[in-house]
Amino acid sequence: MARVYNFSAGPSMLPEKVLRTAADEMLDYKGSGQSVMEMSHRSKTYDAIIKEAEALLREVMAIPDNYKVLFLQGGASSQFAAIPLNLMNGSRKADYVITGQWANKAYKEAARYGDAHVVASSADKTFSYIPKLDPATFTKDADYFYICMNNTIYGTKYHTLPETGNVPLVADISSCILSEPIDVSKFGILYAGAQKNMAPAGLTVVIVRDDLIGHALDICPTMFNYQIHADNGSMFNTPPCYTIYIAKLVLEWIKNDIGGLENMKAINEKKAGMLYDFLDNSKLFRGTVVKEDRSLMNVPFVTDDDELNALFVKEAEQAGFVNLKGHRSVGGMRASIYNAMPVEGVEKLVAFMRAFEEKHTKD
Repeated sequence: MARVYNFSAGPSMLPEKVLRTAADEMLDYKGSGQSVMEMSHRSKTYDAIIKEAEALLREVMAIPDNYKVLFLQGGASSQFAAIPLNLMNGSRKADYVITGQWANKAYKEAARYGDAHVVASSADKTFSYIPKLDPATFTKDADYFYICMNNTIYGTKYHTLPETGNVPLVADISSCILSEPIDVSKFGILYAGAQKNMAPAGLTVVIVRDDLIGHALDICPTMFNYQIHADNGSMFNTPPCYTIYIAKLVLEWIKNDIGGLENMKAINEKKAGMLYDFLDNSKLFRGTVVKEDRSLMNVPFVTDDDELNALFVKEAEQAGFVNLKGHRSVGGMRASIYNAMPVEGVEKLVAFMRAFEEKHTKD
């Protein structure tokens, strides 16, 4: 059976080596006589899996010792509420930069629990850029400052972080986690849904600085309280066991096969560079994001003809390039080229786009 090139924004491709390892261990994990799907999360065998997953994540991301790593459920969207419920405990104020649908949803959720302030927004140009920020507009006594680091739908990314001083910076890194090195120490909280670059859907990773734990609002549900999960080693309730196991395999692949996040970044820059170079010189296709704010992970593009866009998506799928249709809110096309997308996949996509352009461009 031939595998397609899957450009889905998530759930996304997983490394082939990871899938083969998981298949080999499906019925019998390392001589245990059972699948990871079946074993008790309280067993010694599974305890070793979750601890190794955390140790690998700490190593690969260079997470400082004064940060907790939490393996949670509920999707990244659950953190829209968990963050204010845990952090809006001083001034009850927080700053938000609205760079897309997910940041806007996070802002609206936070506004239910305190004074959420929109510092800036790029909605005026369909979120096609990251707004320039003026620190003078920041709330000086905010409990935290919130950004979505990489915007999956719109293909933008922060390449320069806001300077927030003593105000903890919180970032949703769902669609860029593990794609390149990141200085964790610059953040109070980093969180990500795992289904784009890390594992199948079902796992949410929260990396939280120790001093931000233990101050949840009284109304915070037990399952949203970071202290509870930190005290219980992400085992307060049954964790998403199999997804954490796959995350462990992905982290092993990044460490041992790729050689770490610096090498991962170089590969991702090569893939994105090929696609952006083609778009910048195309007579038919064009990218939709300003150059300085382009994402390495999500590349939206269009022709100026909706019917031609639809034809491209249809013919691309027939040729083995699937899930290229853009998000329903913006239309056009989007190629999500996460870590597991091989360089070869982008090379072949560009070749297909070039052939499509030659067929549909008038001299």
